[in-house]
Amino acid sequence: MADGSPLRVYTERLGRALGAFFDSRSDFPVVKVEVGMRYGQPSIACALDRLEGCSPVIVLPLYPQYSIATTASSFDGLAHALERRRHVPELTFIRGYHAEPDYVAAVADRIRWDWRERGSEPDHLLISFHGLPRRSVAHGDPYYEQCLDTAERLATRLDLHARGWSLSFQSRFGPTSWLPPYTIDRVRELARAGIRRLDVVCPGFACDCLETLEEIAIQNAREFIGAGGEAFHYIPALNADASHVQALARILARYLA
Repeated sequence: MADGSPLRVYTERLGRALGAFFDSRSDFPVVKVEVGMRYGQPSIACALDRLEGCSPVIVLPLYPQYSIATTASSFDGLAHALERRRHVPELTFIRGYHAEPDYVAAVADRIRWDWRERGSEPDHLLISFHGLPRRSVAHGDPYYEQCLDTAERLATRLDLHARGWSLSFQSRFGPTSWLPPYTIDRVRELARAGIRRLDVVCPGFACDCLETLEEIAIQNAREFIGAGGEAFHYIPALNADASHVQALARILARYLA
């Protein structure tokens, strides 16, 4: 993208939209919204600099499903950014929101809107989450259970029958064993099983990035068509959609009283 990486562009748009939402509401206190990246810019430390003098500071990692590799890593990044500060603000750290009704509703509504715009529904909806080494789950990481819970809530809200959807995990790398089934294998299996029209949604990604726009929308589409499928469609992340902004605002509102 001309303005930077998709992740940065979409996340900053979401941050601005969320700030504008709070600015427009007289029933909330003054809320300043800043974006801080765990890796890359603007950094967590940069965001804290911009929030100097604000208290309390509410930290909402944009990972709906908790994992040591994402949410806990963000906490580590926050702690590192704070360790040399002489004045640490009062902090609230939100560890996840995988089952929040407003979040689930926003994702389901995004899927329905996409289907209405195209005038049809797919033969199958694949709900894909970022992968995680299996050893992390064996050591107590709740990520898999939360991904499954989110997927089941989405399927229920969309009134999908058991064969109309499935769960998978993408973006594995290295020799270690990751959570199955792998998305790239699953799209091939579905095509070979006779699924002709496949939609993929990635509800673990609050904003689109290379892992959704390239790995899913391009690479996995190529694999599906190559295995005999006819139509592959990636349903975009919520990004800065109004429903996403409102869902996050309702989550944050509990801590703003």
